[in-house]
Amino acid sequence: MAGSSLLTLLDDIATLLDDISMMGKLAAKKTAGVLGDDLSLNAQQVTGVRANRELPVVWGVAKGSFVNKVILVPLALLISAFIPWAITPLLMLGGAFLCYEGVEKVLHSLQARKHKEDPQARQQRLEALAQQDPLAFERDKVKGAIRTDFILSAEIVAITLGIVADAPLLNQILILSGIAILVTVGVYGLVGIIVKLDDMGYWLVKKSSALARWVGNGLLAVAPRLMKLLSIVGTLAMFLVGGGIIVHGIAPLHHAVEHWAGEQSALIASLLPTGVNLVLGFIVGAVVLAGVKVITGFRATAE
Repeated sequence: MAGSSLLTLLDDIATLLDDISMMGKLAAKKTAGVLGDDLSLNAQQVTGVRANRELPVVWGVAKGSFVNKVILVPLALLISAFIPWAITPLLMLGGAFLCYEGVEKVLHSLQARKHKEDPQARQQRLEALAQQDPLAFERDKVKGAIRTDFILSAEIVAITLGIVADAPLLNQILILSGIAILVTVGVYGLVGIIVKLDDMGYWLVKKSSALARWVGNGLLAVAPRLMKLLSIVGTLAMFLVGGGIIVHGIAPLHHAVEHWAGEQSALIASLLPTGVNLVLGFIVGAVVLAGVKVITGFRATAE
């Protein structure tokens, strides 16, 4: 589950950086009097525009993640002490939200492929995007990533709290705080390295050593593909994490899946829970999305 949570965060930040880099490129092209439709940045353009914002964006989300945990650790201790029955329902609500976001991502991707914009409409949309305040756009995107982090952080805090539930209160506080700090530093440190792979590659390409240039070209080739892969895998991770939380929250379903897996071969037994989490996550996300659409429609009609 922790690996899936990491992939979900990576996907959120990869998408965030992609949107911000697109805005940066559009603004740069507008200044030069050239508006193009090439959304795939080469390494040099990335160094000049997107790279300047990569680490600040990651740092912004990391700071938000620390704030999330400052809120969640004492909140989890209070809930555990006074209303422990509320932990599972709250986690399930967060899981349903992750599934909802995953379905939205899938539908957005499918619609983008199905309905190709004509060049004029696309140019108008991109021009409108370029008119937005990049810093305000970035802040909105960072807030979205922090919201996702809040749910994943709540899951990590809840799991840790379950492990140390019988320990003295001081030990619980120290362990929860330590895990929260280690997870945040570890996750966003790794994210920072991943998003700077292309810049490392560009730096190595300029070296005189043939080996350095070879490694640099390899990083430049891998970096954009890795970000695309993270986007796909990260979306799947939303269903895995969200579906997994919901399966664990419904005890009869969780036991049924475990029992069913126990009757299968080793390979199927290892894959079955993942498959159930994935399918259930998509179904829950679709149901939540449908509910949101209905409520939005009613509100629009009422107004």
